[in-house]
Parts: sequence; C-alpha cells; structure tokens
Amino acid sequence: MKNVLLINYFLTAACGLMITFSCNSSNTNNNTTTQDSIANVDSALAIEVTPLPHAKEFPGATLTISSLGSEKLGNDSAKVTIKYAVQNFNLTDQTDHEHHMANSSDGQHIHFILNNAPYVALYKPEHSFNVPINSEHYLLSFLSRSFHESIKTTDASKLIKFKVNADGKIEEQNVPTEPSLFYSRPKGDYKGDDTKSVLLDFFLVNADISPDANKVKAVINGQEFVLDRWVPYEITNLPKGEATIQLTLVNAEGNALTGDNVTIERKSNFLE
Repeated sequence: MKNVLLINYFLTAACGLMITFSCNSSNTNNNTTTQDSIANVDSALAIEVTPLPHAKEFPGATLTISSLGSEKLGNDSAKVTIKYAVQNFNLTDQTDHEHHMANSSDGQHIHFILNNAPYVALYKPEHSFNVPINSEHYLLSFLSRSFHESIKTTDASKLIKFKVNADGKIEEQNVPTEPSLFYSRPKGDYKGDDTKSVLLDFFLVNADISPDANKVKAVINGQEFVLDRWVPYEITNLPKGEATIQLTLVNAEGNALTGDNVTIERKSNFLE
C-alpha cells in the first residue's frame, strides 16, 4: 500500500513538472512571436523602390555625334573634344513635372558617361576631356530631362567605343553589341527635401528587361530589389548618411550577365 502511495506521489509530481515546462515553453513562443511582430513593424520604415510613369515625352528627340577629335598633351595624355547635334529637344529648358525630386536649375541637358563613371551634365552640345594615350573607352551620351530622368530611346542616345593611340589620335572601335547597363542616378549629395524622394535611373543598351527575361538587380544599403521594367524609379525612406547603390544586369535566373558594363556600384550622401 505504501508503495502504491509513493508511486502516485511521484506520478503527480512528474505531471506537475510537465505542466510547468509546457507553460514555460508557451511563454517562449509568445516572446518569439512578439519579437517577430516588432521586426515587422520596423520593416515598415525600410527603403522602398517604386516604378514611376515617364514624365513629359519628347517624340522625335535625337542626339547624334557631329564630331569627335583629339590632340596630344605632353607625352602621356590627350585632349578629346566631342560635339553633338540635338534635334526636337531644347537644352536648358525646364521639364514639366509633378513630383518633388532634385531638379537642375540649369534645365534639360546631356548626360555624358565615360567608362560608367559618374556623369557630367552638359548644357551645351560640346565637351572636352583628358584621357591617357594608349587607352580604350566606352562613352554613353543621352538626353535628360531637367530632373535627370533619361529619355530612354535609341534616337536620344549614343554609345561608342574608341581608343586613343600613342599619337593621341582617336581610333573608333566597333559599335558595342553586348548587353550593357549604365548607372545614372542617384548621384552626389542630397539635402533637405531632396532626400525624401530620390530618382533611381539607369540606361540600357542592347538589352531589354521584363518579368520573364533579363532584369536589373538593385542593392541599396544591403536591401535587394529586382527591377523588371525600364522606367524611372522613386526611392523613399532612405536613412540619412552615406548610401551604397549597386546595379547589376542579371538573367531570368538572377545570375549576373558577363561583359564590361553589367554591374556598377556608387555612393551618395543624404544630409539633413
């Protein structure tokens, strides 16, 4: 009889321990759920990238290169001068738009992008720049609205590849045919209201993007976005400080394409 009572006693104690352990486990799960909920709340402040419709269109806008020449400077460099012809598009005009992105007070311009470096805004159809002798270069030029959104047509853009030989003379190379991605915006420093809505813009050559084919992968401060439409995009919720933006042209499986101009990383500063 005593043995039976002892067995019942230990069984009762064991059940109590199991119930206590079960309750503690339940509390742990509840805490985890709460933490996940907090993380979700925080994610509401995450960076957002939103496609936008094109602003004012410019039917018939055309950019061509009327001349490209060079002269040797000293023993190791050359001065290159390029002249453009622009049709159905007025440089220095202000572009009509309804958003509040950074806008150039000098108006519409040409984006001059040498070797996928940060562009130079040209408000006159002529530009000179220095390069080393015995060097090869990609040069993309395209027409831009005053707030830096590119006009995404073949006629409004021109991509060339050229070499500056040992004599400082230009040798034009074959027109590039490989898929290429050129970075345009964001660029430089942003202050005040310009930090609230930021233009993300890039230029594609010999490439299309769509949900079922090539795409552009954008990584902004470590946050990844897949862009499947060649349109301007708006970045919001960027934190103050330095931002790192990387753009990569990828295939339908998400793998980076190969080529000289398929990925580029840039930094911009967002200030109070």
